[in-house]
Amino acid sequence: MTTNKEKVQLIKWFAAKTKFSAEKKIKQFLERLGIEHYIPFRTVIKEKGGKKVKVEKPVIPNLIFIHSDYNTCLSLVNEYKLSMNYLLNLETRQLLVVPDKQMQDFMFLLDFSEDAVQVLNENLRQGDRVRVIKGEFAGIEGELIRIKGHKRVVVRLEGAFSLATTYIPGSYLERI
Repeated sequence: MTTNKEKVQLIKWFAAKTKFSAEKKIKQFLERLGIEHYIPFRTVIKEKGGKKVKVEKPVIPNLIFIHSDYNTCLSLVNEYKLSMNYLLNLETRQLLVVPDKQMQDFMFLLDFSEDAVQVLNENLRQGDRVRVIKGEFAGIEGELIRIKGHKRVVVRLEGAFSLATTYIPGSYLERI
């Protein structure tokens, strides 16, 4: 018999790629099932028929994070036929699991401010692991890099995406 503590330990963050523009449908479906998930959206203004309208767009197109157990995640694709594919850990060939702390930092940065973070989709050089100890991003852990000559902290979700903060003074950082 599985205890509540064991069940909690089985719940992890999994990352999946969706089909083109399927994020909202999958989000609604997961909400109906009561499955925790994360898809960051932002409001953009588009012109349609000469009128400006507000449209919700995913910050990172075709990417969804699901907080559930392994079997439930598989059933979403196999039984419910959701149009998505889970990202794989290239070393283990298993589903990519995003550590809780990394996911919390990732969600915090995306929810903080659209102007304060930059979504990066390229491979970055390895740098020092750092923790922000002062300012708006205090508690965030990531990798120290330079973009356009400025120090920034990158929160990387391996195999998925990376986010970079705005400039952070070196005195606000400590090496981990």
